[in-house]
Amino acid sequence: MATHMGMRPGIILLREGTDTSQGKPQLISNINACAAVADCVRSTLGPRGMDKLLFDGRRVTISNDGATIMRMLEIEHPAAKTLVDISLSQDAEVGDGTTSVVLLAAEMLTQVKPFVEEGTHPQVIIRSLRTCAALAVQKVRDMAVPFEGEKGTEMILKCAATALNSKLISSHQDLFAPMVVDAVRSLDADADLDLVAIKKVPGGEVRQSFLVHGVAFKKTFSYAGFEQMPKKFKDPKILLLNVELELKAEKENAEVRISDPSQYQSIVDAEWKVIYDKLDKCVDCGAQVVLSKLPIGDLATQYFADRQMFCAGRVETGDLNRVAKATGAVVQTSVNNFIPDILGTCGQFEEKRVGDERFNLFTSCPHALTATILLRGGSEQFIAESERSIHDALMVVKRSLASSSVVAGGGAVEMRLSRHLRDVSRTIPGKGQLVHAAFARALEVVPRQLANNAGFDATDVLNALRARYATEEGREGWCGVDIETGGVCDT
Repeated sequence: MATHMGMRPGIILLREGTDTSQGKPQLISNINACAAVADCVRSTLGPRGMDKLLFDGRRVTISNDGATIMRMLEIEHPAAKTLVDISLSQDAEVGDGTTSVVLLAAEMLTQVKPFVEEGTHPQVIIRSLRTCAALAVQKVRDMAVPFEGEKGTEMILKCAATALNSKLISSHQDLFAPMVVDAVRSLDADADLDLVAIKKVPGGEVRQSFLVHGVAFKKTFSYAGFEQMPKKFKDPKILLLNVELELKAEKENAEVRISDPSQYQSIVDAEWKVIYDKLDKCVDCGAQVVLSKLPIGDLATQYFADRQMFCAGRVETGDLNRVAKATGAVVQTSVNNFIPDILGTCGQFEEKRVGDERFNLFTSCPHALTATILLRGGSEQFIAESERSIHDALMVVKRSLASSSVVAGGGAVEMRLSRHLRDVSRTIPGKGQLVHAAFARALEVVPRQLANNAGFDATDVLNALRARYATEEGREGWCGVDIETGGVCDT
């Protein structure tokens, strides 16, 4: 019986070939994988960060945006994927700092790696890291400098310029920073950035980009008769539809049986009557500009042109919603029972040529709760990177307006936090003290990388910063990396 029990086969719970690595070697492997991912984006940090050229087999992307690079890396390692998630959630929530969060996370793991190798229990490490994180967040809140009024406007502009500092369009901050601030301030209190459209127009020079306080969208597909329409209106009435204004032959949709050929004409006449009734109702409501999400056919186009009206079909949902927000119009799903309240208006509507494209512009809108930025540029990659840069700046300005407080950049806030956590660590007994010191060292990765990317000796720069923050006066200051001279300066 005992022999029989000893020969019992093992119970297989996992699929054959499943990797069941665990324990200390797997923890170290995970840390190494995260460090390898961070090395991919390390050189993109800061104003002197390099752009990466990525090719996915179909198209080339040139970017130094951390989230874009992380998204395109197609990482398979499950632990390293968490760094991609960190970067993407930072991009969705804050918009900027996507490279910084990856570097900080990877550096923290690297700094605690010796404790893992020495056999310190992971729970001891994570408990101390959570304490450090709470202390750091509280210290940042205490350090934050509030702003309001005239100073607030100046600070918001600085925030926008800083967000653009490390981007491809950094040399055009004077154009884009005020543009971004104006766009966000034109929104309502919720600041829904979906209402700020960024339209890309290839060709021309980047400084030909401009902001429309209202809505602008590319001319949609049009039929014969379009050129006879007026292309400019002052204070027009605007009708928005989700209705198809096209002649439909019912023989496509239904089977009709007739006993007398003369009856066929009555069916054709009925089809024409349906479309003409729809068009008459659009004209009778007093609208001068008619936009529809669905097609507006050649008959309707010519009909509106004869009556000195403008129409556009197949307008994108986002553009139609922005027009509704800006003009106060209400999108209609039927042409019956139009009332004056559903019509919108704007100060001026015109069709304008921008580069090789024609755009419909709604400006001087009474409910200007939306804005459109038209981006120009020589190449597709340049415009795509400019769009990502503008998106980051928009998100930063929205955040700054919501929080109304800032801290200094250039590695200053990280060095100040590092100094604070070192001081705190000396008051903590046991292993926690070492983890606190490791967290403080990890924060220094930002100034170190800024100095490295600018081509300066990071050791000298960090020593100068540590010396400055060791003094009583320095602890309350904002001393960071000077990427122009390789020294330190008040950021």
